[in-house]
Amino acid sequence: MHGHEIEEKVIEIMEDNGIDIVATLPCGKAKDLFYLIPQHFHDVALNKEEDGVGICAGAYLAGGKPAMVMQSSGLGNSMNALMSLTRTYELPLPIITSWRGVYREEIPAQIPFNKNLPGMLKAFDIPYTIIDDKSEINLIDDAICDAYENSRTHVVLISPETWRKEDEGGGEEHFLHFPERGRETIVEYKKTIHEPEMTRCDAIKTIAEYLEEEAVVTNIGIPGKELYAIKDRDLNFYMLGSYSQASSIGLGIALKTKRETIVLDGDGSLLATSILPTIAAESPRNLSIFCLDNGTLGSTGDQLTNAYSQVDMELMAISAGIKETMKVHTEKELQSTIEGLYHSKGPRFIHVIVKPGNVLTVANIKLTPEQIKRRFMKAMLWL
Repeated sequence: MHGHEIEEKVIEIMEDNGIDIVATLPCGKAKDLFYLIPQHFHDVALNKEEDGVGICAGAYLAGGKPAMVMQSSGLGNSMNALMSLTRTYELPLPIITSWRGVYREEIPAQIPFNKNLPGMLKAFDIPYTIIDDKSEINLIDDAICDAYENSRTHVVLISPETWRKEDEGGGEEHFLHFPERGRETIVEYKKTIHEPEMTRCDAIKTIAEYLEEEAVVTNIGIPGKELYAIKDRDLNFYMLGSYSQASSIGLGIALKTKRETIVLDGDGSLLATSILPTIAAESPRNLSIFCLDNGTLGSTGDQLTNAYSQVDMELMAISAGIKETMKVHTEKELQSTIEGLYHSKGPRFIHVIVKPGNVLTVANIKLTPEQIKRRFMKAMLWL
């Protein structure tokens, strides 16, 4: 293969398998592939690989056929989400990686993790395929088929030798097309955070009263249990793990459905992710994030987060580029906000100030991950 045929072959294999959304974080060794992807797929540009796991999960739950393409080092950032989300709910996810640290690697920091990747994947029982040569590129087809036929992650490790051009040259400049960057940013912000009146459970009760045909993703731990106790419904996706992935899952869902999508997230979870700039860039009109900010990590003992007395979560959302934001403190304010929620296009960020503390009697969710997934996906078909 010559020129960019190898990259074009990868694109062709993905298209033939029906891939319709790709979460990416580039690698310099495979830069030509990353230039091509946006020309063929809905490319969601990531700031952190782990967020891609949540986005792909949400996209699949809403009927999409996602894949991830990234540098192999990103697997280290993604393992918890891959095991506690993708594995727990038995979701398909083909991951195509540029395998660093194994072929003429010039960056010492790439070697310790990447050279041990096959052993790590084997230890976690994650199927993987190694591609060392251009002649093996069709193995990507087998990996994608395996991921979707067996509802699991399958990682493809592609050696940089595979991307090497015959003349040892790199990518061609004609791939680079930069849009106009000039713009004006004006931020005028003055808000007061008052002492909270509602508990998180109070806020969830108020939100639940208005739920009709919306898809809802709840943050891990007690918030999910509270919604389950207050208003269990097939369109609720309860997270049982994968800390910080609630809004990523919500974004993936919103990108693959016209249905209004609501995320019940928390300050701790949102502080631990890089998803807000991605949400702003993707700008889904049907996504609303309710940040239930109690200033603590409520499910682990109410340890204070940086949002308790330092970070204003609404301002953080504005800084990320989300234009529709609001702050509420009382049940009346929350009701008014929800009643007018769809008067503006999303994404919307609602900063809800609530008290620390949990409902002591809340019970565990009496659904298996498989049941949560299956009934959610079935309900998503009816719109």
